Amino acid sequence: MATLVPLSSVDPSLVETLLDESFGEGRHARTAYRIREGTQWLEGLSFAALDDDDYLAGSIQLWPVALIDPDGRRHPLIMVGPVAVMPALQGEGFGKALMGAALGALDASAGSSPVLPQVMIGDPDYYGRWDFTAAHTAGWHCPGPFDPARLLVRTPNPAILPAEGMLEAWKPAAE
Repeated sequence: MATLVPLSSVDPSLVETLLDESFGEGRHARTAYRIREGTQWLEGLSFAALDDDDYLAGSIQLWPVALIDPDGRRHPLIMVGPVAVMPALQGEGFGKALMGAALGALDASAGSSPVLPQVMIGDPDYYGRWDFTAAHTAGWHCPGPFDPARLLVRTPNPAILPAEGMLEAWKPAAE
């Protein structure tokens, strides 16, 4: 069974190796990296999974991002991913455990406040089990190529989401 620990407790070079193994060394050119560029993953919401021998088996990172609507208004979102599992260990439940931990921590961190919508680029069949859907993202754009069917969002109230916008890293408003 997976042991989940805060991602911040894992050597960053091990996480980079895991991400290279999972997604290839060209992963930095992917659109998801462009969306997150210039920001840092959220420590309290990002986790690592260790196997029975305490080796790094997987990781998940959550990031602050924004959807900029056509009027320039910034709508905060949480970007989920990458969700990475060592290729030899895929299908053993590490990804499910990581998703459960990250989304559980996100939901718990909100307390009585509404949880920010979460966005990701991923497989709708797999991530649909956590209520991620492309049903509300048809008018959204990304800073690079993407498959609209894989741009997914999870929110209890889709009415709060802008119908159109561009995803980018969260940047504080100019003072």
